[in-house]
Amino acid sequence: MSSRAPARSPQSPSRRDVLTATLGGLLLPGLAAAQPTTKPTGKAAAPSPSRGDAMLTRPIPSTGEALPVIGLGTWQTFDAAPAEREPLAQVLRAFLDSGARLIDSSPMYGRSEQVVGELLEKLGETKKPFLATKVWTTGKSEGIAQMRESLRRMGHGRMDLMQIHNLVDWRAHLPVLREWKAAGRIRYIGVTHYARSAFDDLERFIREEKLDFVQLPYSVAERDAEKRLLPAAAEHGVAVLVMQPFASGSLFQHVRGRPLPGWAADIDCTSWAQVFLKFILGHPAVNCPLPATSKPSHLADNVRAGFGRLPDEKLRARIVKELQR
Repeated sequence: MSSRAPARSPQSPSRRDVLTATLGGLLLPGLAAAQPTTKPTGKAAAPSPSRGDAMLTRPIPSTGEALPVIGLGTWQTFDAAPAEREPLAQVLRAFLDSGARLIDSSPMYGRSEQVVGELLEKLGETKKPFLATKVWTTGKSEGIAQMRESLRRMGHGRMDLMQIHNLVDWRAHLPVLREWKAAGRIRYIGVTHYARSAFDDLERFIREEKLDFVQLPYSVAERDAEKRLLPAAAEHGVAVLVMQPFASGSLFQHVRGRPLPGWAADIDCTSWAQVFLKFILGHPAVNCPLPATSKPSHLADNVRAGFGRLPDEKLRARIVKELQR
């Protein structure tokens, strides 16, 4: 979600400060080349992202393809009328210039697929992103029609990842996804669910079905996925995308007015948003959180979490303790 209010203090710069610093050194063309992620750590100082840095990546287990570790969600943020789309074009340009690639949408998200597709075409970037969307309907023929429309609207005929949204009518859609993958119409397949009550079903899919991706909710405030889902994904070679990385914005409400702790510098964080995203990336089973925003300044802040050091387990526990205060 895009609503947040990080504390302003000498250790926690304003959004304008973050954006100025980021655009000056990070969001520059030519940073799309990625490098393998470093091991999590909480030690020794390191410079801020600069022209010579590349966003960290993690491999998609089923193929080994390197995927940059910060993605972009579009729920509620890209369902915009034409007159409201200029900031979204800036968001997409800055996102891709940072070296990030994965853009996630769904037919459920109103005009979001269409807006993403049209803006990418306008920017001349229809092939650069890693595009992900979902099938969200009942019936085999209805699902096929919806997926064809998604490929047309968002991907201009291509799609990297197709997911079954909230497991809706998965028995009808999963065989089709497998057929389309075998035929090369899509590259990867996956499933999603937003509800913790569906975690048993998600775990069964991870363990029993041959999936490339699973998308689930996970944050420093909502860590249920750590118990079984993330270990199952690591065991069975399924990439993990994370929705609701800011717990629907509630994390920012919790830290409102609170100075950024000194230890944030140990993992190269200059905002609470980066701390929250790096907590997620500190878990080795996670490939990519998907923060959604329509604001270029928030996007600039978010992508910085894809650079520098990640927290080890000791520091992740400290972040949890900090949020319990």
